[in-house]
Amino acid sequence: MENSEASISSTATRTWHDFLERMRQPSATEFVKSIKSFIVSFSNNAPDPERDSASIQEFLGNMEAAFRAHPLWAGRTEEELDNAGEGLEKYIMTKLFNRVFASHPDDIKIDNELHQKSALIQQFIRPEHLEIRQIYENETSWLLAQKELQKINVYKSPRDKLACILNCCKIISNLLLNAAINANQNPPGADDFLPVLIYITIKANPPQLHSNLSYIQRYRCKSRLVGESAYIFTNMLSAESFILSINAESLSMNETEFTKNMESAQLISGLSSETQSETVSNSKLKEVPSVSDLENKGAAVIVAEENVSEKFDNFPYLYSKAEDLTIGNVEELLNGYKQLVFKYVCLAKGLGVPVWWHQAQGTRTGGEAAGDLGKIDGDEEGLGVPARLSAEIGGGSGVALEGKESMELNGDDVGGGKELGGPEPPLESSEAGIAVHSPEAKGDVVVDDEQKVEDVRVEGGRNDESTVAGKYMER
Repeated sequence: MENSEASISSTATRTWHDFLERMRQPSATEFVKSIKSFIVSFSNNAPDPERDSASIQEFLGNMEAAFRAHPLWAGRTEEELDNAGEGLEKYIMTKLFNRVFASHPDDIKIDNELHQKSALIQQFIRPEHLEIRQIYENETSWLLAQKELQKINVYKSPRDKLACILNCCKIISNLLLNAAINANQNPPGADDFLPVLIYITIKANPPQLHSNLSYIQRYRCKSRLVGESAYIFTNMLSAESFILSINAESLSMNETEFTKNMESAQLISGLSSETQSETVSNSKLKEVPSVSDLENKGAAVIVAEENVSEKFDNFPYLYSKAEDLTIGNVEELLNGYKQLVFKYVCLAKGLGVPVWWHQAQGTRTGGEAAGDLGKIDGDEEGLGVPARLSAEIGGGSGVALEGKESMELNGDDVGGGKELGGPEPPLESSEAGIAVHSPEAKGDVVVDDEQKVEDVRVEGGRNDESTVAGKYMER
């Protein structure tokens, strides 16, 4: 099964690369301009969830219609056309994520209420409070479903957030079905499924659950939120509504017992918060070592170890002379130099010590004169560094400090990270090994969280799939 998942993940990556290849073509220039123009125009407007949703849905629909009529997709299958639409949605929504996610005060208020209520109830709730049949009780295996739901904040595209919910519900369905078969009972129905989903949601208690559900509802392409996905998503909305309105009656408890349990949970929660605050305060009192202290400590450790030379085997140029080098070594050395400088500056800044920097006259690197900011591929926040460090990183050169090739949509660095070009949420199986596929499963990859817009080019490249743990199946 492991090889099968790896193969499917590879197919998803190739599908995304195909989309990038088409967008790189000169005939796709107008598409690229339209996408960039929409993002800029949209970002300049004040947040309004309903208006924003309508605007994005309209743009996605218009662009997909344009794809279908364009020679770039002439003769392509419905699946390939659908993948192009998925790629567009993923790119647009990742670019606009910080602008639209949890952008309304009401969403934030409900997030806090839901999270706090779940944090209290999870301390005393038991399966029987939700009338879950004993044959279905399997809290150890339910942890698998909780884990999937808790991944929802790792991703930024609506489709990938929805996949986390689908994975959670698929695991629940498989566990219930296996339990019913083992007990020679009829297959479980909706009345068996929803209470377990509610219980697992309370136990998982993912932050910003309401904002995530609202985000999917507003920005997932309407034509794709259908069938099984729509059914499962509706169940998730029902679970949220139940938790928000939960009371003694809904948990089959008397009022006195419910009140007592809530008060006890609040007390425990309060003590936990105080302990955590005290731990944080104490940790802040610890002295932070200087760079010099760290260097001396490391040097002492190296000297004391045996086979010291083996520690430097991965640095082939350490003992090289200038005459040993060739033109072919320049790029590797330059990339290594960039990594070294970047890590040194980050370490120095993190420790609050002065940055030593020596630059010979007349050796300014590319992009510095323009005073631009580059993006270090793989950095989650799209870290901008001075151009003298970036040396055109993110500016169309395709150089990536973390050893990965970047992918660019018109100079937009979209390589690495947890989203674009990285692995996507799997539609996984139950512990019994039953693989479950969503009917809307289409191959593509997850989108990076922040990009930089510059020129008019799309570059594809290999992506480091180690940024998010787990194996991923094509959807």
